[in-house]
Amino acid sequence: MKLKLIRYTPEPERTVAMSARLCYSASGAEDLVETMSDEQVGKLIAQLLNMGHLSTFEHASFTFAIEGISRVLTHQLVRHRIASYSQQSQRYVSEHGFEYIVPPAIATNPEAKAKFDALMSQVQETYDELVRLGVHKEDARYVLANATETKIVVTMNARSLLHFFEKRCCQRAQWEIRNLANAMLAEVKAVAPRLFAGAGPACVTSGYCPEGQLSCGRLAGIQLSK
Repeated sequence: MKLKLIRYTPEPERTVAMSARLCYSASGAEDLVETMSDEQVGKLIAQLLNMGHLSTFEHASFTFAIEGISRVLTHQLVRHRIASYSQQSQRYVSEHGFEYIVPPAIATNPEAKAKFDALMSQVQETYDELVRLGVHKEDARYVLANATETKIVVTMNARSLLHFFEKRCCQRAQWEIRNLANAMLAEVKAVAPRLFAGAGPACVTSGYCPEGQLSCGRLAGIQLSK
C-alpha cells in the first residue's frame, strides 16, 4: 500500500477555530484569523471536541493519493458517503498484467497461496483472451477479481475523517481498510494534531464498544489500565 496526503486546507486547525469563533463574534472571519492566538486556537478545538460540536470541522479538508490497494477495500471505502472519490477506471485503463493484493491469511499459507496465484493467472489469461477476441475493456473487466490492484484519490473533511477512523481503526474492521485508516490517521495527525488528538476506534474515543459480543476485548484492557 502506498499512501500520501497530497493536499489539505492551509492552517486547518486555525480554520476550524476561526469558523467556530465567528458564530459568536461581531468581527469578520478575516479579522479572527489574524487575531486569534495559537493558544486560543488549541483551547477552542479541545472545547469543540469535548462538546461534540464538530460542524466547523467540516471546513478543513484533506486529500489522499492511495495506491496498491484492492477493490475489496475501495468497495468498503466508498460507503463513507461524505467524501469525494476519483478511482482508476477499469473501463479505460487496460488490465493486461494487472497486479493483485494477497491477504496475509493466504500469503502465509503456501498451499492457499499457490491456488490463489493460479486463479489470478487464469483470470489474467481470460481477460487477455477476451480483449483479443474484440471484447471491449469495459466488458472484459467483468472477469477481474476483487483482489485487482487499484488507485484512488480521496478527499474528506475532518469531521468525516473522525467518523471514518472511529469505524475503520477498530480491530473488528477488515484488515486492509484498517491498515489504510491507521496510515491516514498518522498522516493527518502530522499536520493537524489537535484536530485528531483523540481520533481512533470508539473504545478509545468514547469508552464504549459498538461490537457487543463480537468485541475484540480492547475496551476491557483500556478500562483496567485506568
